[in-house]
Amino acid sequence: MYPPELVAPMKEDLTSVGFEQLTAASDVDAVLNSNEGTVLVVVNSVCGCAAANARPAAKMAIQNDKKPGKLTTVFAGVDADATNQARKYMLPYPASSPSMALFKDGKLVHFIERHHIEGRPAEMIAENLTAAFNEYC
Repeated sequence: MYPPELVAPMKEDLTSVGFEQLTAASDVDAVLNSNEGTVLVVVNSVCGCAAANARPAAKMAIQNDKKPGKLTTVFAGVDADATNQARKYMLPYPASSPSMALFKDGKLVHFIERHHIEGRPAEMIAENLTAAFNEYC
């Protein structure tokens, strides 16, 4: 568990552009059980690839004309219950931080694992996300 003051700016990096921070398992269930529309879930983390690649890519991708109806985030290592619950919806993919999951009508339709984020430029990850947005949103 990381101190709240350490992760606050990392959370704000996404919440300041419209992502809703999910902090409890019930929050995750409420969003992902809706079965209507599209939802992006970004599993945020303190690692360098979240700061350099994942968060910037997510912010770039939501500038696309087509984007999910709901933007959400959970923080691995901080909001454990919410993160663990979100990961249940992301199965069969293994737990991965950071990662990004796009849901449509309650079903996982696109997933970006850490190994697709680490070492790749944010622009490339954003292109991957926007292609998924164009297809599913």
